[in-house]
Amino acid sequence: MYGVTSVVGIEGGYKGFYSKNTIPLTPKSVNDIHKRGGTVLGTSRGGHDTAKIVDCLQDRGINQVYIIGGDGTQKGASVIYEEVRRRGLKCSVVGIPKTIDNDIAVIDKSFGFDTAVEEAQRAINAAHVEAESAENGIGVVKLMGRNSGFIAMYATLASRDVDCCLIPESPFYLEGKGGLLEFIERRLKDNGHMAIVVAEGAGQDLIAKSMNFVDTQDASGNKLLLDVGLWLSQKIKDHFKKKPHFPITLKYIDPTYMIRAVKSNASDNVYCTLLAHSALHGAMAGYTGFTVTPINGRHAYIPFYRITEKQNKVVITDRMWARVLCSTNQPCFLSHEDVENMKHDDDEHHLHNTQLLEGESSPMKNSAKCNGSAAVV
Repeated sequence: MYGVTSVVGIEGGYKGFYSKNTIPLTPKSVNDIHKRGGTVLGTSRGGHDTAKIVDCLQDRGINQVYIIGGDGTQKGASVIYEEVRRRGLKCSVVGIPKTIDNDIAVIDKSFGFDTAVEEAQRAINAAHVEAESAENGIGVVKLMGRNSGFIAMYATLASRDVDCCLIPESPFYLEGKGGLLEFIERRLKDNGHMAIVVAEGAGQDLIAKSMNFVDTQDASGNKLLLDVGLWLSQKIKDHFKKKPHFPITLKYIDPTYMIRAVKSNASDNVYCTLLAHSALHGAMAGYTGFTVTPINGRHAYIPFYRITEKQNKVVITDRMWARVLCSTNQPCFLSHEDVENMKHDDDEHHLHNTQLLEGESSPMKNSAKCNGSAAVV
C-alpha cells in the first residue's frame, strides 16, 4: 500500500546485522509464518555492537528498522535509535513488544503472553490429575517468569486447580510457623492432594543461600537462574522423609520451553496484526524511537525511554494478586514491613502511569517520511 520496494530480514538477532547476509521477505515468503512457533529469523543472546549495527543500516540504505522482542531487545533498540539520531540518519527505529513474560513496562500486555497462559493450562491440568490420583499427591509446575510472575499468576487464576502460586515479586520462606512446608502439610491433610505453580525466578535468594551460589550472567547480561522447581521439589521430599507416617507422591513438570515453542493462539494472532499495522503506520508517518503498544486498550506510540526505564512486575498489594490468594487460599508469606514496602512501590507505579496518560512529548519526528527499504529483526 505504501509502495515499499524492498523488505529484508536480519537473521540471528542483533549480531545478524554484521555477521550474516539479509534474507528477502515477501508476502509469499511470510504467508504461513503465523502458523508456526518460534521465529523464522532466528534469535541469539548478546551480540549487540551499536556502531556495527548502525553502520550496516547506513551501508545498506535501510531507512526503517522494526525490532521485535522483550525488555532487553527494546533496550537495544533504544541504543540503536540514539546512535541513528546522533549520526543524523533518516531511519525510523521502531520496537514491537514480543515476550511471553509480559515484563515490558507501561504496556497492557506483550505479544505471546495470552498463548503462554493458555498453554500453561495443559501442564497445570496434568499436575492436578497426577496429584489427585495419588495418596498425598503433590504436583509442582515450573513456568517462565525470570523477574515477573505474570504467567504463573494468570495461569493460576485461569486454572482454579492450583493450591499455591509462587512468583519472584512475593517472597516466601520454607521452614517454621506460617512457612510453605507447613502450609503444604496442612493442605494435604485437608484435601489429600495439591498443585503448586512456581515461576522460574521465585525463591532465588533462598536457593543461593542454601547452595552458596555466586551470581553469574549470560551473554545478554541476565542473571543465570538456578532451577527453583527441582530445588523446591527436593526440599518438599526431604521434609516429608522426616515424617515416615506421612508418605507423599510428588511429580515435577517443567513445560517452560514447550510453552514458548507453540504457535500463537487466535487472540495473539489478532494482537500481532494490530501491532504490525500500528508500527508500520507510525514509521510511514515519520515517527521514530518508539515502541508500539496498547495502553488502557488504546494503541499508542511510546518513546523508548519510557519502555526501558524499568520492568513490568506484579504488584502484590494490587487486586489481581489478591484474587490469586483468594483462589488458592494460600497465605501471603509476607511480614507487615514487606506489605508497606510493596504499597510504596504500588503508589509509584500508579503515579508513573498517570503521568503517561496526562500527556508527554511525542517521539522524535524524522525530517522525511520513509518509503524505501525496511529491515525486520
